[in-house]
Amino acid sequence: MFSFSFKNRIAFNYIVSGSILIAIVFLFIYNIVKYSVNKHVNEEIQEELFKHLDDVSTDSNDTYLIQVDQWRAREHNSISVNPVFVQFYDNNKEVIDKSPNLKNSNLKLFNDSNNIFIDTKLNDIPLRQIQTAIINKGEVVGYLVVAMSLEDFEIVLILKNILLITFPLILILLFLIARFFAGRSIKPVRTIIDTSSQITKDNLQTRIPLPQNKDELYVLSQNINNLLNRIESAIDREKQFTSDASHELRTPLAVIKGTMEVLIRKPRNQQEYEEKILFCISEVDRLNHMVDQLLLLARFENQKQNVKQETIYLNALILDNLTRFSEKTENKKIKIVADFTEDFYVQSDNYLVSIIFSNLISNAIKYSNDNGKIELKLEKTSTDIIFTIADNGVGISEQDLNKIFNSFYRSDVTNHPDIKGTGLGLSIVKRLCDLLKIKISVESKINEKTKFTLIFSLAKLK
Repeated sequence: MFSFSFKNRIAFNYIVSGSILIAIVFLFIYNIVKYSVNKHVNEEIQEELFKHLDDVSTDSNDTYLIQVDQWRAREHNSISVNPVFVQFYDNNKEVIDKSPNLKNSNLKLFNDSNNIFIDTKLNDIPLRQIQTAIINKGEVVGYLVVAMSLEDFEIVLILKNILLITFPLILILLFLIARFFAGRSIKPVRTIIDTSSQITKDNLQTRIPLPQNKDELYVLSQNINNLLNRIESAIDREKQFTSDASHELRTPLAVIKGTMEVLIRKPRNQQEYEEKILFCISEVDRLNHMVDQLLLLARFENQKQNVKQETIYLNALILDNLTRFSEKTENKKIKIVADFTEDFYVQSDNYLVSIIFSNLISNAIKYSNDNGKIELKLEKTSTDIIFTIADNGVGISEQDLNKIFNSFYRSDVTNHPDIKGTGLGLSIVKRLCDLLKIKISVESKINEKTKFTLIFSLAKLK
């Protein structure tokens, strides 16, 4: 099969539908003209038949007589002037009389064909004739045959030939016109092709110009541009993530290497060795924790985590996570206030929700002052279950609030060098909340409080 371009396919489909419509119109015109000519010829033959029947009479012997002088005076002498032919037969089907323009020819008399229009020929001249029986006192005494030349039908034949010749010409013309306008219509498609060919991994800034008409191609161009924006944003995040991850991983490795180099410069006592080795072990633990978080974050970024749907008892899950951090809360003498007025259940992924609670509780403990207080609360509305966790620790500045969910971002590190962290915890929390369709928000004031709110929508989680 031929490989048509999109423009030619549009033009081809257009002329297929156009050709069907034109063929219907042509057939309608042809049949209307044919019907009109047929009707005209039949009416004239019928009129001539009635005229000549009036020229027939019967005598006292029931023999029909023809008023020859009257019907011959009606100018039937020339076939070119008035091509009407008349012929009379007796009851034995013998010719009695005929119009002079028949000369030596005779009209055919058909059996059982009275009062029916018949197409025939006379010396190769196409005719239409009608015959009728002449009846006197219930008996057939003769026959009258009237015929007329079908030269008027030439207009029908001419029209038929004209339509057959013009039909393919019109289709060719329609194809060229349709192809021209199709080319103009799909011009934005060509722009999309040309622009998309310029977009590479090193050039993601190029965008497709939007067409002036806000049609389907406008929507397509807009959607492609939005897709490119998302791709560019994802690649930028990937680059930033890779850069930040490599930087954060190099830091503990550099610390471990530096510590080891210090140890081997000169002999040291056992206590110094133990201190440096324990320090290196803590850095290795921090490195392992960071790698685990990076792997977890990468898994969520690639959306490879399968979300389970199971019944979660939120009260127990929160209390389990508080137990895990009981040693830290006791060391900092932090008071934990858990306000659970009833039992709360949701349908979600128990493991992922546990990670969210664990990171939020860990952060609250980490950024709380000694002898501080952490409040945890669960409450229910008609459509949601709301969890809040608030501490009265160091707080977050207003300009940092919209950055705390970014990977590796840590607020006010210089003023709190004693607070260790990777800056990945809240980033993981945000990814998991998006994955589980949990709304998360934060409000904070420096040195006063920080409050995180999770909203579990019952309609989405069931």
